[in-house]
Amino acid sequence: MPSYRSLVRTPEFTPLFLGSAAQTAAQTVGGLALGTLVFRSTGSPLLASVSMFGPSLAQMLGATVLLSGADRLPPRTALSAVALAFAAGTAAQALPGLPAGALLAVVLLLGLVASLGGGVRWGLLNEILTKDGYLPGRSLFNMMGGLAQVAGFATGGALLAVLSPRTCLLLAAALYLTSALVLRVGLTARPPRAGGRPSPAATWRANARLWSSRPRRLTYLGLWLPNGMVVGCESLYVPYAPHAAGTLFACGALGMFAGDVTVGRLLPAAVRARLATPLLLLLAVPYLVFAARPPLAVAVVCVTVASVGFAAGLVQQERLMRLTPDGMTGQALGLDSAGRLTLQGVSATAAGTLAQFTSPAAAMSAMAAASVCVTLALTAAARRTPARTAVA
Repeated sequence: MPSYRSLVRTPEFTPLFLGSAAQTAAQTVGGLALGTLVFRSTGSPLLASVSMFGPSLAQMLGATVLLSGADRLPPRTALSAVALAFAAGTAAQALPGLPAGALLAVVLLLGLVASLGGGVRWGLLNEILTKDGYLPGRSLFNMMGGLAQVAGFATGGALLAVLSPRTCLLLAAALYLTSALVLRVGLTARPPRAGGRPSPAATWRANARLWSSRPRRLTYLGLWLPNGMVVGCESLYVPYAPHAAGTLFACGALGMFAGDVTVGRLLPAAVRARLATPLLLLLAVPYLVFAARPPLAVAVVCVTVASVGFAAGLVQQERLMRLTPDGMTGQALGLDSAGRLTLQGVSATAAGTLAQFTSPAAAMSAMAAASVCVTLALTAAARRTPARTAVA
C-alpha cells in the first residue's frame, strides 16, 4: 500500500487535496454560522438543523439528473465552477434581511451543485492514483476533512463569539474563492473520462446499472442509512448545547480523524474487511446515552468515541470499488456521495422534527437506536446474499 508521503508527491494530488481542504473549512465555518443565524432568529431546532444540513436534501435530486457529468465534464473546469457557485451562494446567505425561506432556497440550490462536485472529485482522485492508492488517498482526504472540521468548527465557534454570523458567512465565501483558485491553477486540463454529453437519460441509465447488483445495493444502503441517522444526531448540537455546539462538532471531527488514521493506514486488509459492522455500531451506540441528557463533559466523550465509527465508510468504499466497473467509478462514487448526503439531510430534518415535539436529547437517542437497528438488518441481509452473486 502506498505511503502518505508518496501520495503527496503524486502530480495533481496536492492541489486537489488543498482545494478540498479549503472547501471543507468553508463548509464548517459557513454551516455553523448559518445554523446559529437561523436558530437565533427563529428559535426552531428544525430550521436550524435543516439550514446546516439542507444542501444534503437536494443531493439525490442532483444525482438523478446531473451525475452523468461526473465522468463527462472536464474535471478542472467542473471543480472550479462548483467552488465558485458555493462562494456566490454563501455570500448571498449573508445578505441582511433575507427571510428564512430564501435562505433555505439557496441552501437547496447549493445542494444540487454539490451532487455533481462529489462525483467529479472522487472520480478524479481515482484517476490520479493507482488502484492500490485509492484507499490510502481517500483515507488521507477523510483525515484532512476531520482536521479541517476541527479547525473550522473551533474557529467558527470562536469567531461567532466576537463576530456576527453574517460576517462569518462572508469569511466562508472567501475560503470557497480560495479553493476555486487553487483548483484552477493547480490541476491540469484533463479530458472527460467518458464520451457523450451529460444528460438526465445518461444519468438514469448508469444509476440503474449500478443499482441492479444486490451486493452493490446493500453496500450503498450501508454507506447511506446508518451514517445518515447519526448525522441527524449531530444536526441537533446547536439546540442541545447552543453555547458549546462548536466544541461538540470539533470533538466529533477529532474522533473521525482518529478512526480514519487507524482503519485507513494501520490495519491490515484482512482485519479491515471485517470491521464494517462493528464500526457502524460504534458510530451509533454512544448516542443512546443522550436519552439521559448527559452534562457537556459526558456528551463530549460520547461524541468523540462515536465518531471513530465513521471510518466504516472506508471499508465500505473499498468494497464498492471492487464491485464497480472501471468506466463507471466517477458516477459510482458520486452516487455514494449524493446518497449519503441526501440521507444525512433527510435524517437532520427528521431529527429536527422529532426534537420540535420532544427534546433534542430524546431525538438524538431515537435516531441512534434507529441506526443500530438498520445496521443489524443490513448485516443480516448481506449474510443471506449467495457467494456467487457477490462475486458476480
